Amino acid sequence: MVNRDVWIHLVNFGLVIFIWTIQLVVYPSFKYFSADSLLKWHSVYTSAVTVIVMPLMVTQIALHGWRLYNHFSAAHGLMMLLVISTWAVTFVVFVPLHNKIALNQDLVQTLSHLISYNWMRTILWSMIFLVGLFIAQK
Repeated sequence: MVNRDVWIHLVNFGLVIFIWTIQLVVYPSFKYFSADSLLKWHSVYTSAVTVIVMPLMVTQIALHGWRLYNHFSAAHGLMMLLVISTWAVTFVVFVPLHNKIALNQDLVQTLSHLISYNWMRTILWSMIFLVGLFIAQK
């Protein structure tokens, strides 16, 4: 059986791959859609991507919470803070941006914000992965 630390690294890695793909491929591609096509695709995209990312995010926060509770340390506290930050940024910044797209509100500016603001999550999830690897070496 694989221990929880291995699962944590796998989930962290999965989210890093996911967010870099979103940042470098998916969000920039939205600019190539006509408004009508984007509205149709965005509905399909958000439903499909939620099926992928939500189980990973829920698993990540659960595993980091378990580890912090059972092996309390400043390093694990930092990791949990980073994970909680990804949740906050996702639900405070990105859900409203995706809602604006779904409602066809100010698409050019909203798409620009989606791409530029997503660097926050890209950096956060990259930090979670890299700091997690560093902690594992200690």
